Amino acid sequence: MNNGVGTHQQLALDAEALYGELLRGVRGLLAPGDRLIGITSGGAWLAERLQTDLGLEGAAGVISSALHRDDFGRRGLTAAAQTRIPFDVRDARILLIDDVLYTGRTLRAVINELFDFGRPACVRLAVLVDRGGRELPVHPDFCAARLVLPADQSLALARDAQGRFSFQVESR
Repeated sequence: MNNGVGTHQQLALDAEALYGELLRGVRGLLAPGDRLIGITSGGAWLAERLQTDLGLEGAAGVISSALHRDDFGRRGLTAAAQTRIPFDVRDARILLIDDVLYTGRTLRAVINELFDFGRPACVRLAVLVDRGGRELPVHPDFCAARLVLPADQSLALARDAQGRFSFQVESR
């Protein structure tokens, strides 16, 4: 029974196996000196783990779309939505990491946020899942999987206490 509140269910898609594909794809995209920035929150989890698994120095950045969203008035700002970039983005080669690419609106907001910190030399995008449904002309440089879901469902990456990934589907 749906009481109007979103319901959650597990998706049979293997997030850990897709992470392995993302790791392989990101390894192929990175050049020496490239920097990772994960989009809050799932993309930040992925970037943190990629930073470690790839043996990259320093910390990955975390970027939030909250302040540049076109629906900020409705969504507001959450405590978790804090941008932290521990390096200078000016003239840097940036690889943005996200869990799920859908309409492209979050990515548009994130790029606006990124440019508030300076102008990077290059910005590329790697995603765990591209679910289509684009409203903006955005295309990832790498995606581990493509998936189609009904518009009334959302896909979210979850992380357990041991750092393992899974997916949840929420019906609105």
